[in-house]
Amino acid sequence: MQIRLSPSMRSITISNSNGVLDLMKVKVAARHVSYRTLFYTALVLAFLLPFVFILTAIVTLEGVNKCSSFDCLGRRLGPRFLSRGGDDSMKLANELYKILDQVNSEELPVGLKVPGSFSEFLSDMKNNQYDAKTFAVRLKAMMEYMDREVKRSRLAEQLHKYFAATTIPKGMHCLSLRLTDEYSSNAQARKELPPPELLHLLSDNSYHHFVVASDNILAASVVVTSVVRSSLQPERVVFHVITDKKTYPSMHSWFALNPLSPAIIEVKGVHQFDWLTRDNVPVLEAFENHHGVGNHYHGNHIMGVNVGDSPIIFASKLQARSSKYISLLSHLRLYLPELFPNLNKVVFLDDDVVVQHDLSPLWEIDLLGKVNGAVETCRGEDTRVMAKHFRTYFNFSHPLIANELDPDECAWAYGMNVFDLNAWRKTSIRKTYHYWVKENFRSNLTLWKFGTLPPALIAFRNYVHPIDPSWHMLGLGYQESTDLERVRKAAVIHYNGQCKPWLEIGFKHVQPFWTKHVNYLNDFIRNCHILEPQWFPQN
Repeated sequence: MQIRLSPSMRSITISNSNGVLDLMKVKVAARHVSYRTLFYTALVLAFLLPFVFILTAIVTLEGVNKCSSFDCLGRRLGPRFLSRGGDDSMKLANELYKILDQVNSEELPVGLKVPGSFSEFLSDMKNNQYDAKTFAVRLKAMMEYMDREVKRSRLAEQLHKYFAATTIPKGMHCLSLRLTDEYSSNAQARKELPPPELLHLLSDNSYHHFVVASDNILAASVVVTSVVRSSLQPERVVFHVITDKKTYPSMHSWFALNPLSPAIIEVKGVHQFDWLTRDNVPVLEAFENHHGVGNHYHGNHIMGVNVGDSPIIFASKLQARSSKYISLLSHLRLYLPELFPNLNKVVFLDDDVVVQHDLSPLWEIDLLGKVNGAVETCRGEDTRVMAKHFRTYFNFSHPLIANELDPDECAWAYGMNVFDLNAWRKTSIRKTYHYWVKENFRSNLTLWKFGTLPPALIAFRNYVHPIDPSWHMLGLGYQESTDLERVRKAAVIHYNGQCKPWLEIGFKHVQPFWTKHVNYLNDFIRNCHILEPQWFPQN
């Protein structure tokens, strides 16, 4: 007898040994299994198997009633799959949450040794087999230790940035020395600015008058160069560059040797203004005589720092102690009506700005009798840069501030301001400014947090006319995530903050907007090894 199976496995033939007679032929019914069924079966298994693995691990880790048989394992895992209660893992998790919550409200033991890394912590747990509460205590101790270390490193970073920002780069110091030497040895570097035949234009109100006060030669040159290059009528630009007595020779040399014709440039030192006397500028005497000023601006900048401070708050405290705030150049804009008695309107620019568009329309803005045309900083898309109210700057826990000011009042920006000098001369802005600076000294510098802006916010109250924010974009010196498209569209971009574009700590993606106005082929710049950054933003 022979038994034969068909290749398809669907029939069986039984015959006698000689193959003559077929005794039986059995057909086996086909079993159709579709590919869709196989797909869904595999999908379900792929979904369930990880849970089986996890639950198996939980059973093993719990260490209760060790399962040595498949039946035992099934009894323990079955309720988990069917959600019929008995979820030991959830009970374990809830117990752990309770222990963590309890430990969170307790003080850590004194002298507890804390692992320096997670691997050390894990090794400690395995070697000592701690109970759940000890595990929670040591976990809390390690996390608090790591949190303190992270904060310390961030504060150290801000401190290093502060020192980098307040230190003069070697190349810029070299530039100042070489230009000073040039002033003493080269008559061309001492030539009168502007030439005598153009002096009358310094008080001609048909021209567009700009003022910048700075002791930074390279920064001042970028401001002036960017204004002239952006102007549609550069022949109508008159620039008044004011610097201190120490920097005057080098600043004069730079602009004498690098003219920006057809614009008219005047360079003047504060010592050359007869009006700037101690009687007219009482803040100078106040800075010198107040007993706390020296310690505040020149003392230990780490003293009084709380390790719990956020990096932003710490950076603000450091900025508040910058010695530039007791420099006359920082307060000079308050005396513009007296320094330029024949001018009607000026645009004052800080030395850390770059002008990208023609600013002549600013002279056409009607300030409606106000003194100061400025961009308000209390509304805008950028909540860090454009969310400044009076509460940002003033100490409203002080009764003098609380009684006089509104914490929700909108702040505005220095850096690019249109000043109507005629309207200003009819006010008591300067007197108000001096009053509040002296009050701050009497209160041991506790009325506001930092800078020359807070007393100006008070002095110019009710004298500010808001202008369109597109005229002045702020934050390029402390806001790293700056929208480059918005930067390109802004008329004036302002690198306010520590990360100035001429420093190594400057943000590389916004530096090229500043560096493109520096002539790196200039002999003085090359000899001082002031190098052009090699990174440029993508267009």
